[in-house]
Amino acid sequence: MRASPQLVEAVRSRLARAGVEPSAAHVAVALRAEKAVLGDAEILSVARALCADLIGAGPLEPLLAEPEVTDVLVNGPREVWVDDGQGLRRTSVSFPDEDSVRRLAQRLAAAAGRRLDDASPYVDARLAGGVRLHALLPPLAPGGTCVSLRLPPRRTFALADLVPPDLAGILRAIIGARLAFLVTGGTGTGKTTLLSALLSLADPAERLLLVEDSAELRPIHPHVVRLESRPPNLEGAGGVTLRDLVRQALRMRPDRLVVGEVRGREVADLLAALNTGHEGGCGTLHANTAADVLPRLEALACAAGLSRDAVHSQIAAALDIVIHLVRDPGGGRRRVAEVCLLHRTPSGHVTAEPALTFPPDAPPISGPALSELARRAPGLPLPYGAVDQGALR
Repeated sequence: MRASPQLVEAVRSRLARAGVEPSAAHVAVALRAEKAVLGDAEILSVARALCADLIGAGPLEPLLAEPEVTDVLVNGPREVWVDDGQGLRRTSVSFPDEDSVRRLAQRLAAAAGRRLDDASPYVDARLAGGVRLHALLPPLAPGGTCVSLRLPPRRTFALADLVPPDLAGILRAIIGARLAFLVTGGTGTGKTTLLSALLSLADPAERLLLVEDSAELRPIHPHVVRLESRPPNLEGAGGVTLRDLVRQALRMRPDRLVVGEVRGREVADLLAALNTGHEGGCGTLHANTAADVLPRLEALACAAGLSRDAVHSQIAAALDIVIHLVRDPGGGRRRVAEVCLLHRTPSGHVTAEPALTFPPDAPPISGPALSELARRAPGLPLPYGAVDQGALR
C-alpha cells in the first residue's frame, strides 16, 4: 500500500503545525493520528517525501541527485525539464498544483536569505553548495511559477576529457606561456568546466586567486585561494561584490588572478590588474561569438567609467587570447569553436583575429593569427608550431 498524495499533505500539515522535523518517528505518530495503517516501508517513503518537501527540493530531489544533470527547469506545476549534457529533455516529474511550486520556490529563496512574494515576485540567489536559483512568480509568469536551478560541476574534468588531443596541446601551450585569456561562449557551453581544467595545468609553484560569485571553479592544483562574493541581506546591507574582491585579491600576491565570470564593473579592475604585471590572468565571459567579445568588454568597462579608447588600450595590453565555446544544435555537444588572438589595429581598437577554427566534423582551419600565436606560445605542438613566424597581419 502506498501513501496517497492527500495523506502525505495531511501529515505535512500536521508536522508543520507541531513544529517538528519529518523524522520516521514523527511521521509514524502523525500517520497514527490520521488513522492510517502503513508498514515500515511506507512510513519511510512518506518520511522521505516529507523531508524533500519541507527541507529539500521536493519532487526535484531525484533530478538534482543525477550526476550528469546541470540544470533543472520548472515551468509551472506540469512541466519539469533537465539538461544532462545532451540537451534539454522533459521529465515525468510534476507537482500536485501551483501552490506546491510556489511553496518550494519561496522556501528555496528563504534558505538563501531572500524574499519571494507578491511584492517581490522574482529572485536570483545562491543556495548551499553553489546551486544557482532563479524563481519568478505569477502573474509575471502566467503559466505558473518558474524555477531555474543551475548545479555546479560535480567533478573536475581533465583536459583530455573535454577536448581532442591536438586542441589539448594548443591549450597547454597557452597556459605554459602564461598568456592572459578569456573563455567565452553562451550559457551552458561549458566555460567554467574548461577553465577549471586549464587552471589544473598551471605550474604547481603558482598561487591561484579565484574570485567568483559562487565557488564553481575546481582546479586540481596545490595552491588555490578562493574568494566568494556575498549578496546583501534583506535590508540591502552587507553585500560584497566581485569588484571588491578583485581589489582584495591584488593585495594577496597572486601569480594568476582568475575571475570566474566577468559580467560587471569588475572588468575594469581585472584589466587594470593584468596591466600591472599579473601575467596569466583569465576568466569567463558570456558572448555569442568570438567577434562579440570586444563589444561586450567595451560595454562593461564603459559602464565602469572608462572611455572607449581607454578600454581598448587596456584590453590590448591586458589580454592575449579568446577561447570561444559553442553548443551544437540538436545533440547539444559542447566544444571549442575558435581560438582567437586579440590584435590592436592601427586605429587603436582591438579585434579578435582567428588563429584556429574548429568545425564540428572537420580538421582545424588555420587563421591569419596562427603565426603570431605560435610566436607567443613557443610550446605550440606541430603542425601548428611549424608556421611562418612572421608578424600578425
